[in-house]
Parts: sequence; structure tokens; C-alpha cells
Amino acid sequence: MNIHEYQAKQLLAKYGVAVLKGGVAYTPAEAVQVAKELAAEMTNPVWVVKSQIHAGGRGKGRFTDDPAGKGGVRVVKSADDVAAAAEAMLGKVLVTHQTGPAGKEVKRVYIEQGSDIRRELYLGMLIDRATSRVTIMASTEGGMEIEEVAAHSPEKILKVAIDPVQGFQPYHGRQLAFGLGLEGKQVGAAVKFMGAMYKAFIELDFSIVEINPLVVTGDGDVVALDAKINFDDNALYRHKDIEEMRDESEEDPAELEAARHSLNYIKLDGQIGCMVNGAGLAMATMDIIQLYGGSPANFLDVGGGATKERVTTAFKLILSDPNVEGILVNIFGGIMRCDVIAEGVVAAAREVSLNVPLVVRLEGTNVELGKKILSQSGLPIIAADNLADAALKVVKAVKEAR
Repeated sequence: MNIHEYQAKQLLAKYGVAVLKGGVAYTPAEAVQVAKELAAEMTNPVWVVKSQIHAGGRGKGRFTDDPAGKGGVRVVKSADDVAAAAEAMLGKVLVTHQTGPAGKEVKRVYIEQGSDIRRELYLGMLIDRATSRVTIMASTEGGMEIEEVAAHSPEKILKVAIDPVQGFQPYHGRQLAFGLGLEGKQVGAAVKFMGAMYKAFIELDFSIVEINPLVVTGDGDVVALDAKINFDDNALYRHKDIEEMRDESEEDPAELEAARHSLNYIKLDGQIGCMVNGAGLAMATMDIIQLYGGSPANFLDVGGGATKERVTTAFKLILSDPNVEGILVNIFGGIMRCDVIAEGVVAAAREVSLNVPLVVRLEGTNVELGKKILSQSGLPIIAADNLADAALKVVKAVKEAR
């Protein structure tokens, strides 16, 4: 689960992570009110008005109604400019390199105090599955996508893995601070920052947190200028207050519907819909579709104990994607019974009036009964003998249908 920048900063601030003061607004009038409240503590009022969407690259993004205009992050110096910036953002669609061409509607803005930025750095924490440890990553290339730095200048990425028994220690922070070229009181500020961030990571069950940029100010302070947090969905039952921060309008409707039915669904950019039981088999299915010249439209794992109703829902989800030109159902029945899958597929295909090629490969528990249900359904279902045969047939059927 992702949250907005302003929510991330509220959580981090509670743990002692240094952030700038700010407030969220849903109208230009509210934005001005927040700016005036912040100005009471500022000598030379300068504010930053930030669009709040679940995507990076907001500053470089462009609004669909003004593609040649300014981006989704603007520095302003008067209350009138705050109002104008909020007016230009709220209710408008912002397109960034992470939103795709459709963009996302800005429904709230964050007004924050300006900062005297002297250096921009990168700081992130994530769980490294190779070491089973929380790993801190830092780089002098703040403001850039860390993937770009990794691709072009990997030597500029510093990494420290934290032993879960020992936890974060000051020497971990000093090692990274020195590697970033910090000096004097900046080192102590960075160590305190990282320690607080690690504590929040562990106690709130983050899966990843990124501070980009982490800035060093003219006064030598180390401050989070931006913050992105992703939570482990499996741990949200422990954090009901955090779960309430969820903004479903920022999430894919199909993925939300899938979650309500305990389906693991992720939309992709291809044309061949996949319905599989088991994450590993789903990955293998997507790979072999690609191998035979096709492109998967989704990852969809119906799980080991799916019901007929859940399978029907899964089938409908696949067909709700207008890019889907064919469907491959690949089931290996262990806990999952092939006849249940067959009943769900037939019920869904009849309900939605199937109009794209459907290839089904069944193996395992009650496979003969499952094949019988499909063959007697009267639907134009293409049977496959194995995974390779299924991938070859669905790719061929989609090309012929075109």
C-alpha cells in the first residue's frame, strides 16, 4: 500500500525524522490559509506547492490542459501565487513518467515551507531478499531516479545491510554520512535522521521508504524534501490507522476489485490475459507467452483454494481490460480442483459473452471432469496439452483473430 507524500512526512515526523512544516489543502482557499499559517514562522516567506498523487516525477510532469506550462511542484513567494498554483493543479490531470500517458487527477496539494538547499542526496531503505535484511541505500545523486544511477553510475550508490538482531547503530549512519561527503554537524544530523527512519521502518512495517531528495540546508541541517513509503500489505492488520490512509482513487480499480475477492492481480501492458493458480506458475506462464511472441496483459493468481465464484470474478477482471485480445487459463490442480476452475470459466464466459480466443490447459486433481465440463459447454474453447502447447496456441489464435 502506498500513501501520499504529506502522509509519509506526518508518520516520519512522529519518529523524529526531520521534515519541513506544511499542510494539505483541497481548495485554493485552503491552500492560502495553510500558507498564511506557515508564514507566521518564516522570515522571508517562500512556499512550495506540491501536487499529491502516487507517482514520481511530479516536478517534471505536465498537466494535460497546459502541456507547455509548469509542472506539479512550484515555488511561490506570495499568497496570491499560492492560490494560483493550487488553482492550476487541483482537479487537473498530471502526467509524469510514472503515471503513463493517462496521467492522474490531482485532488489535493501540499503546501510546504521553502528550504535553503545546498546539496541534494538520495536515501532509501528496503528489504533485500538476497540477505533477508533491511538495507540502507544512499547516493550523492539526489533528485535522480535511483534506477538511472544504478544503470549509469553504480559506484555512486552506497549500501549498508542492517543485522536484524543488532539493529541500526550509529556507526552505520556515520559510514554512510562520510560516504556522502557530509562533515561537521551534518554527520550527526544524518545519523539521527537514519536512526529515526529505521525505527519507523521496523515498527510500521514498511516495505520501502525513499527520501529523494534528502537535502543539506545552508544551516547544515539534513531534511527530507520528499518522502515515499510503501507498506507490507500483509502487516496492515497491525496498523488500522495506517490502513485508513489508503487513497483508493489512486489505485487501479481492477486491482482493488481483485483484492476484495482475495485474488492476486497486477495489470500489465500486453494483450494476452492470464489466469493461473500459483505465483510461480503464473510467472512461468507469462515468460512462455513472451517466448512465443506474445505479451501478457496481467499477472493473476487465483490461489490454491479458489471457489467457482472467485474464478468467475477473476475471468471478468481479465476481460475488463480493453487491451485483452486472448486469454490463457493455465491450471495445475493440487489443492485447486480442475472441475471448479472449469465451472468458473464456463459461467464467466457465458455471462460476459466471450468474444476473444480462450485457451485452457488443465492438469491435476479432477482434470478429466474439468475437461469434460469445458468440452460440453458449447463454448469455443481451445484445449491445450501442456504449457508450451497452450502458449503457442493462444499467441497463434490472437494473431489470427487480428
